[in-house]
Amino acid sequence: MQNVANVFLILIPAIFVLIVGEAIYAYFKGNFNFRAMDTISSLSAGMTNSIKSVLGLTIVIVGYNYMFEHFALVARETTWVTYLLALLGLDFATYWYHRLAHSVNIFWNRHVIHHSGEEFNMATALRQSISKFVNISVFFMLPAALLGVPPKIIAIVTPFHLYVQVWYHTIHVGKLGWLEYIIVTPSQHRVHHAVNKIYMDKNMSPVFCIWDRLFGTFQEELDEEPCVYGVTRQVNTWNPIRINLNHIWLLIQDAWRAKSLWDKLRIWFMPTGWRPADVAAQYPIVTADPKNFIKYDTEASMGLKIWSWTQFSLLIFMLFHLLFQIAVIGTPAVFVYGLFMYLMVYSYTTLMDRDPNALWLEAVKSIIGLAIIFNMGSWFHLDEVIAGGSILVGGYMVFSALIVAYFVQKDIGWGSSGNQVQTQV
Repeated sequence: MQNVANVFLILIPAIFVLIVGEAIYAYFKGNFNFRAMDTISSLSAGMTNSIKSVLGLTIVIVGYNYMFEHFALVARETTWVTYLLALLGLDFATYWYHRLAHSVNIFWNRHVIHHSGEEFNMATALRQSISKFVNISVFFMLPAALLGVPPKIIAIVTPFHLYVQVWYHTIHVGKLGWLEYIIVTPSQHRVHHAVNKIYMDKNMSPVFCIWDRLFGTFQEELDEEPCVYGVTRQVNTWNPIRINLNHIWLLIQDAWRAKSLWDKLRIWFMPTGWRPADVAAQYPIVTADPKNFIKYDTEASMGLKIWSWTQFSLLIFMLFHLLFQIAVIGTPAVFVYGLFMYLMVYSYTTLMDRDPNALWLEAVKSIIGLAIIFNMGSWFHLDEVIAGGSILVGGYMVFSALIVAYFVQKDIGWGSSGNQVQTQV
């Protein structure tokens, strides 16, 4: 855990620098595409994914170490060629795993969060999955193992490979000439995130676009076909945890409702979006029209936006506290901390959705937080870093419940079902 935590201590600030830099540039260019609630939702999704990664909450059936030890055909010295092979191997594996996610119903569930953002900016890159419960992507790393790329080199290259996939989530960079034939560019990735029919399931390469060109999934961005971003079955929520479970819940419902046993079994492995005919007829789902796309939005006062940013900032503080003191906190307390942060995200993004259920969620969160302090005698050893830190956290628990009650009463109204605003693209 500590090694992974150290990587995220570097990676998260580095990504935030890119996001802030793009936002400043967009503001001064007069093309600011960072809606507050959308951006907070994207950043929160990234933090939930970071928590999951740090805590190792994914079952690994076969690790790369095993494949390397049993299937390596050559013993390779560590040279620049080894690093290049590691990068190409990771890129090849990510392409095919990515393509699988776009092709099969059950695997789309772990990828839909990334496409759910209806703005396209570097914050959108952080919409990463927490619903990847079993890791099978390692099987696509077999070519790297056969070529004798050591696990330690894969471990070094992987964070870099992830980081360089952030920069091309932007509308502010045009086509890049001859680079369009070598690397994935913003133009190519805009196509990938678009719901326009001609763009669907195209440009799935992560760093080198050679895979799309080799395997028939490349599509150039067309001037006459502006990209419209999001998913055809719009998620209509700012809550990243709900988005992560949205597709799997639909599959469960469809499997339950299907009359045919065969349909109940095959729905999981059919092409993405496939539904049993009887279920689709009885329970139709409205899909978005790219020509008349309505972005999800919610009314929010300036006070609610400030409070939502405040809640996210406190989440970041807690995450960095976990990363810095993960060895001191130890198990099972780190898992309790992680679950608390998930509940925190669920609560404040529910308020962002203008759902009055946010009040009882915040109350439960605050009671659990106070119970943790009472049971442990501190807030996960925070007093060792900040004098009186546990008292401050306890005060926050009480204060946040009162603030949410205020917003529910003032901005939403008791018994309200929320208030969605439709924004035409």
